[in-house]
Amino acid sequence: MSKNSIIDEIDDAISSFRPGLKREESGIVAEVGDGVARIEGLRNASYNEMLDFGNGVVGLALNLEEASVGAVILDSGASIKEGQTVNRTGKLLQIPAGKALLGRILDPLGRPLDGKPAPEAESHVPVEKSAPGIISRQSVSRPLQTGILAIDAMIPIGRGQRELIIGDRSCGKTAIAIDTIINQAAMNKKAIERGDSSYRPVYSIYVAIGQRQATVAKVMKILEDHDALRFAIIVAANAADSAALQYLAPFSGTAMGEWFMERGMDALVIYDDLSKHAVAYRQLSLVLRRPSGREAYPGDIFYLHSRLLERSACLSNEFGGGSLTSLPIIETQAGDVAAYIPTNVISITDGQIYLESDLFYQGIRPALSVGISVSRVGSAAQTKAMKEVAGGIKLDLAQYHELKAFAQFGSDLDRKTLALLERGRRITEIFKQYQYTPLPLDEQVVQLWAVQNGRFDSIPVEDVTKVRDRMLDAFRVGHRDILDTIAAKRKLEPEIVEKLATIFDESGNFSN
Repeated sequence: MSKNSIIDEIDDAISSFRPGLKREESGIVAEVGDGVARIEGLRNASYNEMLDFGNGVVGLALNLEEASVGAVILDSGASIKEGQTVNRTGKLLQIPAGKALLGRILDPLGRPLDGKPAPEAESHVPVEKSAPGIISRQSVSRPLQTGILAIDAMIPIGRGQRELIIGDRSCGKTAIAIDTIINQAAMNKKAIERGDSSYRPVYSIYVAIGQRQATVAKVMKILEDHDALRFAIIVAANAADSAALQYLAPFSGTAMGEWFMERGMDALVIYDDLSKHAVAYRQLSLVLRRPSGREAYPGDIFYLHSRLLERSACLSNEFGGGSLTSLPIIETQAGDVAAYIPTNVISITDGQIYLESDLFYQGIRPALSVGISVSRVGSAAQTKAMKEVAGGIKLDLAQYHELKAFAQFGSDLDRKTLALLERGRRITEIFKQYQYTPLPLDEQVVQLWAVQNGRFDSIPVEDVTKVRDRMLDAFRVGHRDILDTIAAKRKLEPEIVEKLATIFDESGNFSN
């Protein structure tokens, strides 16, 4: 019997079971379980189309086969029974978007999780859509300051870039993401206070995938304490939620960020983390009876993350000039960056920030690995002031880590090697930073200028952080004008350099 005749028999059976049913627009649940329904009929259904199961229950068409449609159920699905009718809606899955969502915690369907009324969104946008084309993009050139000195100096991130944060469990990945959100809020508030209309604020979307509710609540509390939640949206698909919601979460967060980008604004979306997203997608694929692929993941797992991250872009001025920056997070097992999911996302993104557990446990935080971390945008995403003072810092630190391992096996070192080791130790101390205290550009530039000009060379290594903090306090109180000038002009003019040298000379490099 041919395949077409089998399909015709199924259609005839549906028509006899539900007289008058249009098999192109409606279908019958043939099988339901594990959050997935197999529906016979629905000949005209589209991929990612919303399906109406009745009683307010909605499904999403993901498997389009010749004789049936496989759909994931976006609610509990307890009321769905075999034999009930399912209708097409003719609509792709859409969620609310707009500034009304700022300060809220939502699920991937845009429903509130914070106990407040549903937000009155400006518009509804499709969860999935095509990424912007090459013609509508421009190269990344505007910096996105994280407030973390080591990252802004050595691995700069630009607006519209995709920078991976990768490392083992509990080594500070989420802390970097939260610090970045706090810094964006701080810069937004400063621009509002000084009436700077030229500064374009960055709105943040934090997507929690498969996290515990307590973890999400902790992130919310931190953002509230730093007055950053009013510039941010939290999209949460917790560990207790269905695999379908965990699968949708990053796409929903991206769609919310695209709303800002398409209106000429700048947005930042953080996916915490895509390792759990891949697991959720694997669950969906297996219950939909798709064949598993490499390492028991579906063969299209690469396409899943590439079509998600390709939507981040810096649009050209003809298309509004907005941007969407992505910071995906990937968790590695025992530092294995060559595993399947990490290599997938590394190849999609524009660089990676790799955190080492060994450095973390040594007290070097952020535990940034200089050798593996890289930004493919580089100094194009730095201000002139940062370029002037950060040049050579990464090379010095990389040489220090190489020489440190070598120096353990011998003490007879030449003067130049000893100088490199001493400089590297002090740079490492300078880059240590307290959590949830991002630094503005002007304070970062002053620190790096001092390092580059050897102002910390005579200070004992164990006193470097103490002297650094004393120096910053002195500038904040007594030399606020210099910091303000650096922040406004974003470059180090000769008179500013002269003033910095005079201040350090008069204070004895703040060593007392």
